[in-house]
Amino acid sequence: MRERYTALVMAHSSVASEAAAGLRGLRDADSTLAATQAAWRFYSNPRVTNTQLAQPLLNCARQAVAQSCERHVLVPLDWARLDYGSHTSKIDRVVLQNRHDLGYKMLTALAVSDRAGYPLAPLCLELKAADGLHSTRLDGVQAVASVLDGLTPVMAQIQALQLERSAVFVIDREADSVKHFRLWHAAGHLFLVRAKSIGGVVCEGVSCSLQKAAASAVLKRVRAVSYLDGEAEQFAGEISVVLERPASSHRTLQGKRHQQQVKGPALSLRLVVSELRDAAGKVLAAWRLLTNLAPEVDAGTVVLWYYWRWRIESYHKLLKSSGQQVEKWLQDDAATLMRRLLVSAMACVLVWQLARDTSAQADKLRQLLVRLSGRQMKRGKDARGFTETALLAGLGVLLPMLQLLEEASLTELRQLTKDVLPFHWMGIKSG
Repeated sequence: MRERYTALVMAHSSVASEAAAGLRGLRDADSTLAATQAAWRFYSNPRVTNTQLAQPLLNCARQAVAQSCERHVLVPLDWARLDYGSHTSKIDRVVLQNRHDLGYKMLTALAVSDRAGYPLAPLCLELKAADGLHSTRLDGVQAVASVLDGLTPVMAQIQALQLERSAVFVIDREADSVKHFRLWHAAGHLFLVRAKSIGGVVCEGVSCSLQKAAASAVLKRVRAVSYLDGEAEQFAGEISVVLERPASSHRTLQGKRHQQQVKGPALSLRLVVSELRDAAGKVLAAWRLLTNLAPEVDAGTVVLWYYWRWRIESYHKLLKSSGQQVEKWLQDDAATLMRRLLVSAMACVLVWQLARDTSAQADKLRQLLVRLSGRQMKRGKDARGFTETALLAGLGVLLPMLQLLEEASLTELRQLTKDVLPFHWMGIKSG
């Protein structure tokens, strides 16, 4: 199984086209059909479990966290819709937004370096389907909880991994929930959540809106950052707040929506405020962040960590239209799709490892892969000279080329090219 897994990871180390999102031929396969059949048998094999396929990812995460993280490992949690509206063969699809929008809902917990914001490896992947939840935490199909209730076991599983750095869970506004703040804090989880700017808090002994409390924070410039296609100045400040209000619990029972007020202990949090401003001082974006991180992590670092939350989009980008074309995959159900997702995730991890490698050899390989990809790179003092998508595209050329050179010599390939292709008609010397 290990050899087949390795071959499948190599086959996913490329950028797929929308019209041909299938698997590239395996090294030991005599034809495209044989490659497809071999992959189908692997993904459909019930003895290949999600927890087994997650182990290589977790092993990479452990090593990367020890090497690339300083005080904490950032764990952005984010949901993505996998749209399979036209894939009628997938009978276990769920409704995503409306009855015409069908597919699966994917949750990703991604390890990110607190030192430089590099994506390291997925720590947990989950797919919500009609038959339940397919997860790397446990084998078998699990019961589906609400969106936020489902985060608690994911956090617990990541804590149980005992990584060398403590996890900080970074989540967008959908996680702004007093109930879950109390639950997570009581369980010892560190969190950093973007607030919705609604609801009341106690600030300096006075009850007020969160928005008013945020307005009292003194902001100072902390750094220049990239924003959209330009640059912006990031400002940060903070103030302490206390959540005393009861939590609102929403449940749908027998088709009716019920709301319940649940009292809980007062919870002291830091309200960290960030603004991105242009050169004229105009506010381009503003964040209000609630966290239980210790004061030793200053406000400037907190806002930078939330800024790096968007690194999880690099994973979704590599999975979707800029990489693996996941929404064109033809697996029949969520179980087989999940196995392929875990294989393709390892291909992304390999690209991320190459992207953060500072050795001269890695830099040389990155330049080679960009050349093979045919992509144009952004120029300028802050440009890296590569993108993860370009590296993946370059690998898609290099790896088959290396396999080909094991089967035919360079002299044979040059002679074949000279004999068949009409370079002499165009005045070009072949070979």
